[in-house]
Amino acid sequence: MVGYTFMDAEHLKRILIVDDEADVTELLDYKFKQAGYAIRTLNDPLRAIGLARDFRPDLIILDVMMPELTGVQLLRMVRADALLQDTPVIFLTAKGETVDKVKGLESGADDYVTKPFDTRELMLRAQALLRRAKSAAAKPSTRLAAGALVLDIERHEVTAAGKPVELTATEFKLLRMLLERKGRVQSREELLADVWNYSPDLETRTVDTHVRRLREKLGPAGDVIDTVRGVGYRVNG
Repeated sequence: MVGYTFMDAEHLKRILIVDDEADVTELLDYKFKQAGYAIRTLNDPLRAIGLARDFRPDLIILDVMMPELTGVQLLRMVRADALLQDTPVIFLTAKGETVDKVKGLESGADDYVTKPFDTRELMLRAQALLRRAKSAAAKPSTRLAAGALVLDIERHEVTAAGKPVELTATEFKLLRMLLERKGRVQSREELLADVWNYSPDLETRTVDTHVRRLREKLGPAGDVIDTVRGVGYRVNG
């Protein structure tokens, strides 16, 4: 058994397992923890997204056939969530026909394992997905996200809750600056310097005007832009 201290747990790969069969989650909880992973399990699919947003898993193992909320429905919710959308997902299902596997992969799953499954095979598939995700993460990301807001630098696109938002070049640059410095307060003067190159004919209220328009265009997703009184702005989420 692989041992680790409480401090080590922060650095373990995190796996969320969602299956309505308690015997499946108990088995996988034991096996993956034994191999040195940080695990959370759920038998209630209705709680999965909330737990996933808190736990921030590196991988999700998801049963397809569950009451109230199917694995396919859950996967759609994962892919629509800015915090979770790039998380690798393995489907578990009793349906082993080729057409079922194709449907599972077409719905956005990264891998598909049929029940009854060999635990060792599942763990090897999980390890392979985690390695690929780590390799992809090593490349510079062109996507910035906060809450339901996603900005794609390479495509010069912004979406709010999955819907495209048309921004001017200045609004895009302003939003990009705030997202790149997420969690850090940006003064109006800093934003004037970085976005407008501190043109002498501009006043700090120029920043306020653009932030107001930006929030209007982003709708509810714009709530991630906080006003820090007397200083400037900060993106949270």
